[in-house]
Amino acid sequence: MITELRIADLGVINDATINLHPGLTVVTGETGAGKTMIVTGLGLLLGGRADPRSVRRGSERARVEGRLKIENAELLQQVKAVGGELDDDELIVARHVTAAGRSRAYLGGAQVPANVCAELTATLVKIHGQAEQERLTEADRQRELLDRFAGTPVLEPLAKYSTLWAEERGAQTELAQLRKQAQSRAREIDLLKFGLQEIERIGPAPGEDIALAAEAVRLQSADDLRDSAQSAVHALAGPEDEAGGALAMLYAARKAFESATSQDPAAAQLGDRLAEASYQLTDLTADLARYLDSLESQPGRLEQIAERRAQLNALTRKYGTTCDEVLQWATESAVRLTDLEQSDERIAILETRIEEVKTELTSLAADIGTARRAAATRFTELVLPELAALAMPHARLNFEVSSADLGSSGADRIDLVFAANPGSELRSLGRVASGGELSRVRLALEVVLAAGQDAATLVFDEVDAGVGGKVAVEVGRRLARLSRHTQVVVVTHLAQVAAFADRHYVVVKADDGQVTTSGVVQVADEDRAIELARMMAGLDTTESALAHAGELVELAASARASVIAPR
Repeated sequence: MITELRIADLGVINDATINLHPGLTVVTGETGAGKTMIVTGLGLLLGGRADPRSVRRGSERARVEGRLKIENAELLQQVKAVGGELDDDELIVARHVTAAGRSRAYLGGAQVPANVCAELTATLVKIHGQAEQERLTEADRQRELLDRFAGTPVLEPLAKYSTLWAEERGAQTELAQLRKQAQSRAREIDLLKFGLQEIERIGPAPGEDIALAAEAVRLQSADDLRDSAQSAVHALAGPEDEAGGALAMLYAARKAFESATSQDPAAAQLGDRLAEASYQLTDLTADLARYLDSLESQPGRLEQIAERRAQLNALTRKYGTTCDEVLQWATESAVRLTDLEQSDERIAILETRIEEVKTELTSLAADIGTARRAAATRFTELVLPELAALAMPHARLNFEVSSADLGSSGADRIDLVFAANPGSELRSLGRVASGGELSRVRLALEVVLAAGQDAATLVFDEVDAGVGGKVAVEVGRRLARLSRHTQVVVVTHLAQVAAFADRHYVVVKADDGQVTTSGVVQVADEDRAIELARMMAGLDTTESALAHAGELVELAASARASVIAPR
């Protein structure tokens, strides 16, 4: 339930605050005063599209703020999830729209996207404007109303149906894609197989190309390497069959220093170091000799390396720049090949699952259809008396539920058929109903729906379009009855409707010749007749108009007492 609505710099409204309570609240005012800005402001709070042209001329931004009383625990958790908090057990929703076109939405003090406001407030407030009246002629909207009235017997299987329908649509899309890509998939499979077979045949090892390149350089430099190693060995050990070299000189040094090591402890340490150097130099000489032996010529090895490198180059030209990249390609391609080869199996799985889901959908659709037909009968029985009360005693209306192909909402075609007069043929509502008849049908449906639904705030803009006189009185009476179950806000230009209000607000317009400004004031009980008289007679409130308005107020008060329980 909305407890307060504040609008600033929206349209012609400068600054207005409306305190809302349970029951029926009406908003009236002269043509052009800005009554519809009330509905526009509520639409912004509910996440509606922000239009910078709605910002009042000369202002930087329009601001709308609403306080909503909520008791739904799940909704409270959603508010907390987006960072919002309650203020005195009420949720503050705000929307700012700048003249430059920027828009910001706030939920419980937290800035959120406008669509979050729309999702969280969708169950709290419902706006019925002219667009809603036009939607009433659409089959989808008629189905939604019927399902809403049917409740659990339809909504529960419909939820399961929707889940399965989405699964079936997804499976069909995937299946079509797999079939469409059959040729390209076959070509890719052949290419991957060829590549993997080629790599397997050559059998590269990790880092093999780098190792072979280094070995080739070594073999090509073998003579120079041998000369260098031979010279180093000679320098250490001396020429073959000759004494000398560094080892011989080091040995001589050790022998010469032996006498000193036995006489001086300090010399002994030096002797140890000479011995250690001799051992290390001996090991180094042996290693150099082994390295020299390894440089013996290997006839044909260079040709073997060149041939192997040519095989590896054939792979690196196609599958990577190194052997490691080629092996990585092979690993990834093996996985991809497995996926591609499983596509045919996937197609078979999808085909089987689609048939299973279709069977389930058909069964659920039958249950939904049966529940809809039963609900259509009950709905019609309840709506007809409401139409009769709205000065349409001979009207006939029915929700025709006929079979159709499986669709997103079942296998039913819903058509709300209508005839206003005796003897007239029942035909689709949109083809035969006038604007006034559509207004009354819409109101009759809402009255019936509200009686069995969770409380929400219903906002009606021009619900009385195309009606007047006694019919308008009955529209007011029905709105009063509707407000017995839920909070109702009505923007109206008819005194007969406004007379039934629990609270009456008037949009007052002021014009200084340059800028038109509007505000909203509540009409006190003693001034109700004056405002209603103005609505009936125009700017001049004559004595007869005041008398008529007084009678209207008394009639409405008497009618409200008979249909509305005390609040």
